[in-house]
Amino acid sequence: MPSAVPARPARRTPLVTATALSLALAATACGTGASDTASSRVQVRIAYQAIPNADLVVKHQHLLEKALPDVDVKWVKFDSGGDVNTAVIAGAVDLGLAGSSPVTKGLSAPLNIPYKVLWIHDVIGDNEALVARKSTGITTVARLKGKKIATPFGSTSHYSLLAALQAAGLKQSDVTLIDLQPQDALAAWQRGDIDAAYVWTPTLGELHKDGTVLTTSRDIAKSGKPTADLGVVTDDFAAKHPSIVTAWLKAEDKAVAQAKSDPAEAAASIGAELGISTPEAQAQLKQLVLLSAKQQQGAAYLGTPAAPGELADNLRDAAVFLKGQKAVDAVPARSVFTEALAVKELARATR
Repeated sequence: MPSAVPARPARRTPLVTATALSLALAATACGTGASDTASSRVQVRIAYQAIPNADLVVKHQHLLEKALPDVDVKWVKFDSGGDVNTAVIAGAVDLGLAGSSPVTKGLSAPLNIPYKVLWIHDVIGDNEALVARKSTGITTVARLKGKKIATPFGSTSHYSLLAALQAAGLKQSDVTLIDLQPQDALAAWQRGDIDAAYVWTPTLGELHKDGTVLTTSRDIAKSGKPTADLGVVTDDFAAKHPSIVTAWLKAEDKAVAQAKSDPAEAAASIGAELGISTPEAQAQLKQLVLLSAKQQQGAAYLGTPAAPGELADNLRDAAVFLKGQKAVDAVPARSVFTEALAVKELARATR
């Protein structure tokens, strides 16, 4: 299991894609995150992604809705952490899942998003990988020189791709990088427009059918650059609604426990959300490392109020990397990342 959790690279400026903007506006239309003016009920808007982890168990089994019957829970789907950042900036979501790299960028200039890291949804393993089309005959990362590679910019896959190229002795200028979301990358792959792609499941599974895996995020983690999917909450929402934050953390922890004790049941929910079979969902679930709330209080992860964890160092290391890629304006002090760990909220949820 990786002992650290760095981050997903990102765009230099907060580009608002049409998809991200429309999703943000849709979420905003659902309410302000404080209360639903039509019903005077408190509302929480949650950004989620199609990633086969326990977050989908929480959503599908309505664990949070059951724990908070007097709260309106709105789930809004996003394609990447960069889009989640856009929605947070727009004031459209309160809680959400984003990769460690978008979160690092969010906590750095010029974005400086006022949010905290509440949870580690998963430490990324074989569910993100760099795959070349078999027809290209490419079998190593080094042989990608001069080729076209698709990946969602600002994602953990982007971060891992740059790390893989660097380890193989290639510069970014040695390849043509194309910014495509997973489904768009699959379409480009099928048309023969690209030679390789670094994406995550379930799209990755489609690439496996006629592709060659060159490296995975598990391999890159072993070289000292692990990545993760993180749960974030805005500072404002955390301050105003601590009981909702606690309930969310407990629901996520319950889902992780189910994924470990009864993976078939958890996979059935994940499969239903992703539109895939339970066996396929279970196989994808195994590619991730899931951590309980107690494990996340360990020194290698979020830690405790008395001893914040190494995640702060990992995020700062990622910021150094992103600064080198000109993806952030400056590397924040370690204290910025330490203060962004919601260790008090996590401790409250584990009492």
